[in-house]
Amino acid sequence: MHVLIVDDHPVMRFGVRQLIEQRWTNADVAEGESLEQALKLARGQRWDVVVLDLSLPDADGLEGLAQLRRAVPDAPILVLSMHAEAAYARRALQLGAAGYLAKEHATTELIGAVERVRAGGRYISSGLAESLAGMLSGEPGPGLPHEALSPQEYRVMLLIAAGRSAGEIAETMHLSVKTVGTYRARIIEKTGLANTAEIARYCMKHDLVDPA
Repeated sequence: MHVLIVDDHPVMRFGVRQLIEQRWTNADVAEGESLEQALKLARGQRWDVVVLDLSLPDADGLEGLAQLRRAVPDAPILVLSMHAEAAYARRALQLGAAGYLAKEHATTELIGAVERVRAGGRYISSGLAESLAGMLSGEPGPGLPHEALSPQEYRVMLLIAAGRSAGEIAETMHLSVKTVGTYRARIIEKTGLANTAEIARYCMKHDLVDPA
């Protein structure tokens, strides 16, 4: 089995590697500490599973996931993150992640999660499953403004909050600057946030971006 681990913390990478190699003694495991390294490794061979941290030094928010998804469209990506599920998991799944696991549960749940996504399934915690079931059945959710955004609008919002310019966002997302402006206008309309500073404060308040 070929597994790619992407995390900027050496101790976390070591722990994930140990768990995987204990379960699959013949596993071929590669490690990347940045999105740049991960993309180079991702294009080098076929991967059975990619284990991805969302907090990378060269990728804001969900951008690491979005770009790896394009690089390895056939490989299941298991997001292993310190972020609360409520803030990130639904969006990660919308952007193509095969599963989402909080780092605090990695020791007990990682192997089961890898087995599940490797077999073509999806992995989420029971708490998240209940939340998603409620959404699908039409039950009202918390109703926070950002939840009304489309996946692309949400990505733009996180990049704005991270201080990226319209040109940088356009380059990152492979869009025109005009399209980025359209998304920004929709974000303001849907959330009522008037400017970049308000967007940044909102994202910090709701744990949508890493603290500076």
